[in-house]
Amino acid sequence: MMMLWVLIPLSAVLLIIAGWAFFWAVDNDQLENLDEAQRQALELDDGPQEPVDK
Repeated sequence: MMMLWVLIPLSAVLLIIAGWAFFWAVDNDQLENLDEAQRQALELDDGPQEPVDK
């Protein structure tokens, strides 16, 4: 029962931090244009490369 005195406030603090991180990401446009980032990752890929002989 004493563990609840630790876990409940800890979960409340983690929830507040997660909410702050989400709203920060939305406010700073971190979640805008997600499709373009996927395309850029594919365009930067040079494909398979030849193994280097040692």
